Amino acid sequence: MSELGLLRIVELKGRVRADDVATPLGVGAEEAGELLAGLLEHGLVAPAGAGYRLSEAGRSRLALLLAEDRAPVDQVLLGLAYDEFCGFNGELKAIITAWQLKDASTPNDHTDAAYDAGVLERLRALHAQVLPLVERLGMIAPRLVGYAARLQHACDQVASGQTVWVARPILDSYHTVWFELHEDLIQLSGRTRLEEAVAGRAH
Repeated sequence: MSELGLLRIVELKGRVRADDVATPLGVGAEEAGELLAGLLEHGLVAPAGAGYRLSEAGRSRLALLLAEDRAPVDQVLLGLAYDEFCGFNGELKAIITAWQLKDASTPNDHTDAAYDAGVLERLRALHAQVLPLVERLGMIAPRLVGYAARLQHACDQVASGQTVWVARPILDSYHTVWFELHEDLIQLSGRTRLEEAVAGRAH
């Protein structure tokens, strides 16, 4: 895991412990803890409760690394792929809404097995459609290469019956990974979250 990748994960998740970054890093909790301790030793993260957050030095270092990483990316190819991703984004948002609410005012209490199965089938179908695009994004911008495996891991957990992996924020859930990929695409494209919200492409 590169310094950039590690710092970016900490930034996107806000406040992390070793367990929070182990799955996205693809390492065990012990190794993740050692990597975070290394950032702490160099002043790039600061203690935050039982975990860590980026320090000011860490934010400055990350901004520099992100700029260097973005420079060689083919923006034409990335722009086309990002537009394609945004075409899937609306369906992902609709799926997550359906998972959380049965209608505009009724929370989904997950007691209706047939309803939940329908939502999960929509998620499975979306994953099958979007995965080739995510793999292609990893070829356009190497920093994105891990997202295909992270989305697959979340999808596999859901398929095994662990439905908390649909959208739980504290896990590397499908929705969490999708959100982080979207954030990275916005950054790599030189856009801002506000611009994307105005354009109707918010998370």
